[in-house]
Amino acid sequence: MIDSQLRVSGISDSVVLAAMGALAREPFVPAGARATAYIDRAVPLEAGSGGESRFLAPPLSHAAMLAEAAPTGVDAVLLVGGGTGYLAALLGPLAGSLHVVESVAALAEAAPIRVGEWTAGPLAQGAKSGAPYTLIVIDGAIAQFPDSLADQLADDGRVVTGLIERGVARLAVGRKAGGPNSSAVGFLTLGEIDLAPLAEFAAPRQWRF
Repeated sequence: MIDSQLRVSGISDSVVLAAMGALAREPFVPAGARATAYIDRAVPLEAGSGGESRFLAPPLSHAAMLAEAAPTGVDAVLLVGGGTGYLAALLGPLAGSLHVVESVAALAEAAPIRVGEWTAGPLAQGAKSGAPYTLIVIDGAIAQFPDSLADQLADDGRVVTGLIERGVARLAVGRKAGGPNSSAVGFLTLGEIDLAPLAEFAAPRQWRF
């Protein structure tokens, strides 16, 4: 994975490579999918409560997110979409503190380890108990970033996620500006990224003739 997928795709951050090289992916996928844990495609996990599918993102997607997030020991991190715990296990040792929110009980229960403080509830509501966060990582692609999460982000705090633009998910880095009472988060989109859309962050339907 490190040499054949990450390095050749431009991931050179030594912290990211060391973290991912030390953590096996097999325990975080269903038993029947362990032979495909390292393929360069998303691995299906458990259906969500609304019937939507959830996935373990490919290694390159998680590596790119970690490299852009660059968590440090001074960061209070919120991971939105804990899934079966893989990205939490990567983030936890790098951050000062980690809160995780997961809406699907079956996914959290399947986690072989739970790194950080986990909250059960809607993903878009985050985890107010640990706010304000200096870094929010959303493990999936979103069409919109809700005010409920922006309110939990510290001034000048950052966001890393996949942002859906014209039907394509792109790695996006956001930054909050405008003071503690502001919900203004501006995003810069980078290259395409393989992240499954999260239904809770879909754009509202628009009425048309």
